Amino acid sequence: MKNITFYQRFEADILAGRKTITLRDKSDADYAAGDKVSVARYEDNLFFCHIEVKSVTPIRYDQLTELQARQENMTLDELKKVIGEIYPGITELYMIEFSLCQGD
Repeated sequence: MKNITFYQRFEADILAGRKTITLRDKSDADYAAGDKVSVARYEDNLFFCHIEVKSVTPIRYDQLTELQARQENMTLDELKKVIGEIYPGITELYMIEFSLCQGD
């Protein structure tokens, strides 16, 4: 099973189904539709759930929309700020859409 980490501040949103995508750079986007992924917190690598990848789609930073922001449970300005902090100067991203695996 593949692994992925999220900052701790996103854990509650993922578990509640409010965060249904993640935006990653190419080095952290090696997933495909149907992959079941073990999810842990970035800060302490503590496992907290499994997700299933629905799709992986390339997207440009300048093409991010309010829809992606809502899927991240943020405003568009917040989303662009967070992406800019994590990946300074990035122009190409990968949108990984996922759902929480039932039974976790």
